[in-house]
Amino acid sequence: MRKLIRILFALTVMCILAAVAGCLKPVDEEKDPVRVLTLKGPTGLGMVQLMEANETGSAENKYQFTVCASPDEIKTEILAGRYDIAAVPINLAAALYNKTEGALKIAAVNTLGVLYVLENGQTINSVQDLRGKTIGATGEGSTPEYVLNYILRANGLEPGVDVTVEYYAEHEELAKRLIGGLCDIGMLPQPNVTAVLSKKPEIRIALDLTEEWEKADNTGSALTQGCVVVSKDFAETRKEELKAFLSEYEESTKFANDDPAKTGELSAKFGVIPDAGVAAAAIPKCNICFFAGSEMKTKASGMLSVLYNADPKSIGGKMPGEEFYLG
Repeated sequence: MRKLIRILFALTVMCILAAVAGCLKPVDEEKDPVRVLTLKGPTGLGMVQLMEANETGSAENKYQFTVCASPDEIKTEILAGRYDIAAVPINLAAALYNKTEGALKIAAVNTLGVLYVLENGQTINSVQDLRGKTIGATGEGSTPEYVLNYILRANGLEPGVDVTVEYYAEHEELAKRLIGGLCDIGMLPQPNVTAVLSKKPEIRIALDLTEEWEKADNTGSALTQGCVVVSKDFAETRKEELKAFLSEYEESTKFANDDPAKTGELSAKFGVIPDAGVAAAAIPKCNICFFAGSEMKTKASGMLSVLYNADPKSIGGKMPGEEFYLG
């Protein structure tokens, strides 16, 4: 009798458990992490606080970050489809949009100009003061050359006629010439500017090309050098995760500007700019920002127009259409 009661009790318990299990909803499988690519240098500085939040488990999404050493490396990853979101130069964003026939969108502008004219002297206080001078520069045949030419022409100066520009292949080469006194005037990007000033304090920032761009008649555009792109598929299928990323990333860019010292430490930790001191000192001059929506479109499209007019190939042969901009 006792044996029968035990059997009946066991069967009752099993039925109850089965009924409860039938009422429970199946647990959703964990989503894949959001794959985010960024570049070493200023383009990636606004990302490092979010990287830290991801590492400590306090980020809203689960991310997989990859820091790429060069635009060519990040281009390869994007074309191979190994990304959901990427921080890239603005010209590369447009070129990839054209090459992939619209498979990505620009979601935000994250870096304005990082180009500065340095002088070992006190003679250059306006763009007009470059008349008759020789200036060293890097980036021939790419964005820096086109930006410099645009600003010179906006001030009535013709490159190669009113101003001689000598181009160097590497930032480090021009930096060494400035430090060594072999070049009196040079245009360099951050963080190379900070590195030069730290080694030779007599050199000064003579012109901020972001400010000079704003003085020109540019219909509200900006010297935009970095942006965030998102794959079209991710934007359409994982909207809530994209929304969360943009919110967290905006906060991360604010953190970078509010706390350069801590951002410098995180930059070194994650390999964005390996020298924490240089990164911290450079941040106030890196124009890290976050613009989305219509303001993003105005700033980015104006910049792309300048690049297109200088060389259509620099943005992939044609201006991106309306679909390029995330709505």
